[in-house]
Amino acid sequence: MRVLVTGAAGFIGSHLVDTLLAEGHEVVGVDDFSTGSNARDDIEIWRMDVADPALVERVAAARPEVVCHLAAQVSVRVSVGDPLADARTNVMGTANVLEAARAAGSRKAVFTSSCAVYGVPDALPVPADAELRPASPYAASKVSGEVYARMYTALHGLSHTILTLANVYGPRQTPEGEAGVISIFTDALLTGKPTKVFGDGKQTRDYVYVGDVVDAFARSTGHSGDGMRFNVGTGVQTTDRELHTLVAEAAGAPDEPAFAPARLGDLPAMAIDPSRIVAELGWTPRVRLREGLSETVAWARGR
Repeated sequence: MRVLVTGAAGFIGSHLVDTLLAEGHEVVGVDDFSTGSNARDDIEIWRMDVADPALVERVAAARPEVVCHLAAQVSVRVSVGDPLADARTNVMGTANVLEAARAAGSRKAVFTSSCAVYGVPDALPVPADAELRPASPYAASKVSGEVYARMYTALHGLSHTILTLANVYGPRQTPEGEAGVISIFTDALLTGKPTKVFGDGKQTRDYVYVGDVVDAFARSTGHSGDGMRFNVGTGVQTTDRELHTLVAEAAGAPDEPAFAPARLGDLPAMAIDPSRIVAELGWTPRVRLREGLSETVAWARGR
């Protein structure tokens, strides 16, 4: 089938393109290259902002069967500093992509959400049917995208699946672009730069390997899971201090971070329950954190 991937030059999007091509699908990409840097010549990539109205006509002409929407502003702190810019990309951009899918006669849209939509949870790991409590403009924009996806199903019959991602890490994630804490720690520890942990180091996150994440996307392009939200994570909590130790071990570097004051708005703990996607799509997180960190550090050394 023909699949359109927005954010195709980004960290997760570039891995998804690899997987879809390996499965024999035809892929068209969209990326504005503001953060994504994984340029390629094996697919057609349109250099466009997803909020550009011209996207609708272009996607309509390409007629993809499925649209995987990964392009986004991904930083909570950036969203707090400039909520209008965040909304333009994540709300207007999502509405534009869904309208493009409708105009193209696409069968389905797969929307990328975030565990940030759950806010401060009542219990961990958070189930996929938990109440949404966005506590930042970024999280609010992702909730908006979910609402738009459901509305396009109800109004136009465009099927959808929502993938709520935990903290994704792996090769191709860089500290300069779509930075995650693992890429920041890795870069600093490999180059002898100082590292720092915010707060007391007991804040937790759920880390899921990019290869497992794109497997969830690939499974979601079929008919299974239509109209559902799936948590894509491990359900396992890792503290910031534990994570630093694991990255330092993989990098062969000293485990000696500095401690900095806690950052305003950071959630104290997060992990999400993937049982629904396990039951419905047969997906499981296969790559354990130590193994994934080894792969990530090996890629960073080569970089």
